[in-house]
Amino acid sequence: MPQAEQVRALVSVHDVMPETLPQVERILRLLEAEGISAVTLLVVPGRTWSSEQIDVLKRFESQGYELAGHGWLHRVERYGGLKHRLHASLISRNVAEHLALDADGILALMHRSHAWFRQQGLKSPTLYVPPAWALGQIARNALATLPYLQYEIFSGILSGQTGRLHPIPMLGYEADSAWRAPVIRLWNRFNRRRSRTRGWLRIGIHPHDLDLRLAEDLRNDLKRFRLHADYSAVDDQPGAQRYRLLTSSRSPREADSTMSNTRSNPR
Repeated sequence: MPQAEQVRALVSVHDVMPETLPQVERILRLLEAEGISAVTLLVVPGRTWSSEQIDVLKRFESQGYELAGHGWLHRVERYGGLKHRLHASLISRNVAEHLALDADGILALMHRSHAWFRQQGLKSPTLYVPPAWALGQIARNALATLPYLQYEIFSGILSGQTGRLHPIPMLGYEADSAWRAPVIRLWNRFNRRRSRTRGWLRIGIHPHDLDLRLAEDLRNDLKRFRLHADYSAVDDQPGAQRYRLLTSSRSPREADSTMSNTRSNPR
């Protein structure tokens, strides 16, 4: 079996907001065409959602997609100092809202994000992903006081209860400027290589990636990595991990019956 076929890929679609729903639907059609249904959608709760748009999220749930919390507004009103400004200019633009807050503010935002899902009649999310993967100034042991089970940061997946970090390489494609394309392509090449030894990989898709400079790279990676896992497959219990094999499923519902008991730990 080629090495790429042995790598478990966590696929996420970022920045699910009212204004990005058409792009998100387009991405999901592509993923469905590739037989990929273990997909997590990162929802930004604090935007202005209409009842019709909430119904779209409910439809996503009914189709088997997982919804995760992704900040509150996905933008900052002010910058939290020089470090935040540098982060914004090089990586996050104006979306890393955690970096503008202290620990209490971050905790309040994350609680508010979690509560919103239940208020809309959606399932409570078990995963939280801070915008730009920037968790900010909050101690890991404070995460255990929150209702999430997992957190995704730049370097990997954090357990909410133990604070254990599972380092997992990440691929991205948001090359919306000329200088970003070669930098991200080099980063992705490095992380594809790392994934062969780790056995795990994250594929993060942003709403406009299919129209940006690395769209073909994204399509190729979806064809290259054919073993897909839910985020819940990454946990702290050796031998308890399960993941879905989706190389031939046509829909998320079909995938629910294709569970594998293969054991593996991110290293």
